Amino acid sequence: MKKIKIFHNNRCSKSRQALALVRSLTNEVEVIDYMNNTMTKDMLVKVLQDLEMSPSELLRKGESDYKQHVKGKDLSDDQIVDLMLTYPKLIERPIVVNNGKAIVARPPELVNDFVGK
Repeated sequence: MKKIKIFHNNRCSKSRQALALVRSLTNEVEVIDYMNNTMTKDMLVKVLQDLEMSPSELLRKGESDYKQHVKGKDLSDDQIVDLMLTYPKLIERPIVVNNGKAIVARPPELVNDFVGK
């Protein structure tokens, strides 16, 4: 079985809940602390492909970084990805990757069906 990846922010209660659920389902877990270990651009682009989402769909629109750097601006997908890498709080979380597919685990209970596949 391939490892399930979770892009995790330990300060986020939903992310902690999703991680606990993943760990209750499998021991094969790779935790990626993207807040403290910067993702590469290639990694973020791959996650977006696995999610089948555009960069703007993965933005946390309530964050102050969103209001300051994104809101009201006409940005390309590439510019949004660069901003997400510079300001990782902009990335919606938690993201769970399993067998080339990914979900944003909100609510965390989505992990149950997703990991069971």
